Amino acid sequence: MSTETLMLSTVFVPILGSLTIPLVAQISSKARSVWSLLLGIVTSLCPILLIPFALKGGNLVVQKPLVYGFDAVFVADALSIFMAIVSSFIGGLIVFYSLGYVKHEEEQNEYYLMVLLFIGAMMGLVFSANLIMMYLFWEISAICCWRLIGFYREKEHVIKADKSFLVTFGGAVVMLFGFITIYNQTGTFNLLEMRGTTISSLAVVLILIGMFSKSATVPIHTWLPDAGVAPSTVTALLHAAVLVKIGVYAFARIFCFTFTLPNGWYTWIPVLAMLSALISACAAMVDNNMKRILAYSTVSQIGYIFLGFGMFNQVGIAGALLFILMHGLAKAGLFLCAGVVEHATHTKDIREMGGLIKTMPITAISYLLCALSVIGIPPLGGFFSKFMVIMATVKGGQIWVAALAIFTAGLTLLYLFRLFNAVFLGEAKKKDVYPVRSSVSNGVHEGTPVMLITIASLAVLSLLAGILVRYPMQLVNVATMQIVGGMK
Repeated sequence: MSTETLMLSTVFVPILGSLTIPLVAQISSKARSVWSLLLGIVTSLCPILLIPFALKGGNLVVQKPLVYGFDAVFVADALSIFMAIVSSFIGGLIVFYSLGYVKHEEEQNEYYLMVLLFIGAMMGLVFSANLIMMYLFWEISAICCWRLIGFYREKEHVIKADKSFLVTFGGAVVMLFGFITIYNQTGTFNLLEMRGTTISSLAVVLILIGMFSKSATVPIHTWLPDAGVAPSTVTALLHAAVLVKIGVYAFARIFCFTFTLPNGWYTWIPVLAMLSALISACAAMVDNNMKRILAYSTVSQIGYIFLGFGMFNQVGIAGALLFILMHGLAKAGLFLCAGVVEHATHTKDIREMGGLIKTMPITAISYLLCALSVIGIPPLGGFFSKFMVIMATVKGGQIWVAALAIFTAGLTLLYLFRLFNAVFLGEAKKKDVYPVRSSVSNGVHEGTPVMLITIASLAVLSLLAGILVRYPMQLVNVATMQIVGGMK
């Protein structure tokens, strides 16, 4: 298959395929599950096949004129291919996990439709090189997010889903005004035609509001912890594969790859990123809801990614890109482990848990490996990405920001081990909430085989990604050089 075909297939296979799910479901529920998994596999495979093209420094632009000022422009380069691989691969694993997680739920047609459309919207945004196209895919993801967060349709869930939609939609509208400001300056929405252009501080502020709202950066972050009412597969998609990664990818494509910023922003963006990381880590230290703790952790780790990109140097950009991969693998594992625990205990309150390592050894070990990666313990993958981001901050001369980053990493260790201790170690706090007994003696299992295979795979990948870090770094280095090559 040609590079163009693979790129367009990555975008349109999940989008068009998702719309056929209700039709396939008319055959049988099993056919729907198989078809959904097949769509996820194909979507994951297409960008992987683009790796040789990306490693050679390839840059393919596909442009189709539509109407005045708005062309369909797709670009396949190392940056877009790397991001597509990470998001589609983790998304595919989440679809696989879903086969066991939602098999007894109602409205599975809508669930799989929205999940795959969600992944497709991310692929569309990743390959888009037109600001209006990015905005359209951005809003499609917001609609999918809204429906999936409110999946259970309980009043509390619907309210929180509405909140997430209003915050991210409102931020996107503000960002659109930023795009219009840029158009008034340059006369085009095509990012490839604007590379190297210096934009106004007004445009930067407006676009950052949209990015920060989508990536749940303090102070526009409260919707993400509230989204924990969604199924754990959905929260994994939000945190690890799709939604919050949209904002950091857009930052890389728009601010690092395309535009030059007014001087003051090179100081303020790292400061804002690190304050977000620190504040959210403090919030994770005191919360008792398992999924809210992990959500605050995501807000904190996203701060590191923004910090790496915001240093605008080669080490920082490479570290931020690697961080996207390492955090995606580990955080998906953590949320899917939480899904196994929630299925068994029917609670998210860590004060009502304890001793689960006795009945959930696979989940406990998988959680531990993923947590160690998020913390940044060698040789797991998260160590290398966090080290590079902090090193880039020191290299950029912002020593006190680097000190805060190290302090925040210490907080990450504390709150993730606090969660591990409360859930898996010790004795059950309330034995009437769930049975603490041997899974071997009575046939009670910690999760379906599909669920356990998925979390174990993510844990192993978090370890292997560190041990074999030189392999993803090859693609990261090419992407970094393509980005830095256009920076002034």
